[in-house]
Amino acid sequence: MNKRIEFVIGFTLVVLLATSFVAVAQSADPWVGTWKVNLEKSTYSPGPKPTTAATVKMESWQGGLKVTIDSADAQGKPTHTEAMGMFDGKDIPVAGAAAPNTTTAYKRIDARTFEALGKVDGKPGLTTRVVVSADGKTLTATQTGTDPQGQAVKNVIVADKQ
Repeated sequence: MNKRIEFVIGFTLVVLLATSFVAVAQSADPWVGTWKVNLEKSTYSPGPKPTTAATVKMESWQGGLKVTIDSADAQGKPTHTEAMGMFDGKDIPVAGAAAPNTTTAYKRIDARTFEALGKVDGKPGLTTRVVVSADGKTLTATQTGTDPQGQAVKNVIVADKQ
């Protein structure tokens, strides 16, 4: 075999292996997938508990995370929010948020945990700590902080992998 063909074959194998490694690494995050909130296991303070269980879709996105949440507001009107960002602690806009000028900032804690710090008009509001169970079937999001009206919040939202 001539050297050029060997080089092309070798280079192609390296590219394929690298691409495969990146794809596996990106999908290795346990929170990636679709989650349905389990209202029976979740607690909301202050209440009331939502009447419609939210669906949360998390996807690997350019080395970071894209989160899409479909739910309903207190009046039962459908809501849809999206945020895409890196795990670098930098504020990113939340499209579709109830409050204008809402941002979030993702920070990876460990292999099964990340935090999202929500802000409205640059003022910190809710910190959401997301933990995926060791078996990968349950996600628990603990929210602490204050809502846009300044009321203290302590929610524990449990979701099941779909």
